[in-house]
Amino acid sequence: MSTTICQVMGFIVSSLGVAGCIVSTAMDMWSTQDLYDNPVTAVFQYQGLWRSCVQQSSGFTECRPYFTILGLPAMFQAVRALMIVGIVLGILGLLVCIFALKCVRIGSMEDSAKANMTLTSGIMFIVAGLCAITGVSVFANMLVTNFWMSTANMYQGMQNVQNRYTFGSALFVGWVAGGLALVGGIMMCLACRGLIPEESRYKAVSYNASGRNISYRTGPYKVGSGYEPETKTRKGAGYEEAARSEDGRRSYPSKYDYV
Repeated sequence: MSTTICQVMGFIVSSLGVAGCIVSTAMDMWSTQDLYDNPVTAVFQYQGLWRSCVQQSSGFTECRPYFTILGLPAMFQAVRALMIVGIVLGILGLLVCIFALKCVRIGSMEDSAKANMTLTSGIMFIVAGLCAITGVSVFANMLVTNFWMSTANMYQGMQNVQNRYTFGSALFVGWVAGGLALVGGIMMCLACRGLIPEESRYKAVSYNASGRNISYRTGPYKVGSGYEPETKTRKGAGYEEAARSEDGRRSYPSKYDYV
């Protein structure tokens, strides 16, 4: 019962983590314009992994996708790749986990097969969570580096060189989603350990039972080999007594003489 609960909880937590990774990757607010020095502005800018947006004070928002790949920084492309790999592994782990649940019966699937599938899905969730956490952390490191470089330029009198960007809401969603996927994968690996002992105990009992049957069957063959000489002797004695009757008449042995 505890193994089933651990599997179901791991599946639910991992599903939330994978869904959070998808939402975080699709969000546009990975980096938002810092309004610390200018809280009142007519234009608010924010950027995501796939496009950059500009929101005006009138409420009108215009987004422009990144039409080029070669013009983007290498670390930016690495973040994209990590998030996509995490999503793909998470979805595959969910598909494997559905068939690995102990409460789901599919034909005559044994617990050993379910244990292997549970371990596989757990490893996929762990790798997906690490990919999401790594991708978000790399992007956050880029923001911190650019933020302090922009701050240094501002102190040198170059205030209009570039805008400063800070953490967006997508980063926090990605961190939480990666942590949930990681925890869900660990729970699936723990549930796999609960499935293995049942198989080992079943094999031990069947082996001992077969050993007792073999020793029991070999016994009668050794004992039964000694009855043939005695049976022949008794039959021979019966025929001699029938031939030697007192009144001289020929008598035949009865059926009890053969026993």
